[in-house]
Amino acid sequence: MTKALRLLMIEDSASLAEVYKAYLPDEQYQVVAVDSLGRAHATYGAFQPDIVLLDIQLPDGNGMDFLAEIQAMKNPAQVIVMTAHGTSEMAVEAIQMGAFDFLTKPFDAARLRVTLDNAASQLRLGKQVRDLTLRERDGYGDFIGKSTAMQSVYRTIDSLAASDATGFIVGESGTGKELAAEAVHQHSERRDKAFIAINCGAIPGELMESELFGHLKGAFTGASSNREGAASVANGGTLFLDEICEMSLDLQKKLLRFIQTGTFRKVGSNELEKVDVRFVCATNRDPILEVREGRFREDLFYRLHVVPVRLPPLRERDDDVLLIARCFLSVFSERENKVFRGFSEKAEEAIRHYAWPGNVRQLQNAMHQLVVLNNGDRVEHSMLPHEVTSGQLEVESSVLSAVAIKPRANASASDNLHEADHVARREQIEPLWLTEKNAIESAIDVCSGNINQAAGLLEVSPSTIYRKLQGWKKIRA
Repeated sequence: MTKALRLLMIEDSASLAEVYKAYLPDEQYQVVAVDSLGRAHATYGAFQPDIVLLDIQLPDGNGMDFLAEIQAMKNPAQVIVMTAHGTSEMAVEAIQMGAFDFLTKPFDAARLRVTLDNAASQLRLGKQVRDLTLRERDGYGDFIGKSTAMQSVYRTIDSLAASDATGFIVGESGTGKELAAEAVHQHSERRDKAFIAINCGAIPGELMESELFGHLKGAFTGASSNREGAASVANGGTLFLDEICEMSLDLQKKLLRFIQTGTFRKVGSNELEKVDVRFVCATNRDPILEVREGRFREDLFYRLHVVPVRLPPLRERDDDVLLIARCFLSVFSERENKVFRGFSEKAEEAIRHYAWPGNVRQLQNAMHQLVVLNNGDRVEHSMLPHEVTSGQLEVESSVLSAVAIKPRANASASDNLHEADHVARREQIEPLWLTEKNAIESAIDVCSGNINQAAGLLEVSPSTIYRKLQGWKKIRA
């Protein structure tokens, strides 16, 4: 049930105050009515209204003065000004001073209700914005980053951790899928139990079943003793299955049965064992494509794909790359007994604009490399790995289509005629890269050179625009 909003009504006519109160449903508004500014001042602090319905002409002063006082408060109420002597100039002045709306007496119940409902909606929206702002985080668990993309990840992990649902993490290599799984575990009720991770792509297929479920002594060659599997060790905790799409179809069938029943058999055993584990899995592949191609069981996919968590690549995280780079620089400088404290402006620009195809893992290795190979208190542009300083741009096949087609000297007349037709068609069609270039440059012009704003309008990351601009510059060179 929605909580009733607190409404302070400042109206010197007792009869009108009663009429207005009768217009309003009790379940939506808790109304306190006063007939003067003096009583309004005395009531406001204790009542803490959400909305103020404010008359202008009052026995002890002008309501506009009280409007100004309310707007100077830390969390002002929504103010709706009302008067029987209103003019358009007064309405404009009230709105400019911060009033939400202006009502001219007399008004009916429908007009009052609509105005109050609109004010209530604005209040709810403002609260949501404040909540999101207050919850904006520079990091989460072992994650570093405050970009919009990562705030969404943090909120998803919060919701997932509060439940016992299975998490399905997708993302490119190096984006931190295991960190996300650990964060889910550490923020869940299972945090005091074990977190067990298995990389399904790193363990040979014939050993995977034993790794997952355990085995008895003598179950296969080399099984010299009984062994508990990950399922048993993770009892009460979280079992993280990384690179789940690498698992064999035969084992996928057994895993599905385990997820459905919570029971399994060790390799070489006929005895069923039951455990209570929370599943989190991850992959850097497209799971839908794997299902479509028959490499991943559809029934298992829908069992696991309960709450998806998409980890954005580093190129979509704006200036998070600099936050992470500074952190790694500090860690490796301390580890290697170096004194690096930051980056030059040119080095920061190169780090920000590079695509980082290997994501955070590549950035980590790059920072470690430059600390080991260089000395100083500041990282210079020349110290960065070559692929970062050169930009190593993505070469798009569409660029090749911009090369002019010239008739061959030794070609036949019909061949040359065919190529002439092709050139004519070429002139009617703008290459894809040029269409993209024009769109980006137009957006930048509209935003007066502000690339971040242009990126927002184009729904791409700023780093994508920087890379494109740098690539076109090299083409012109």
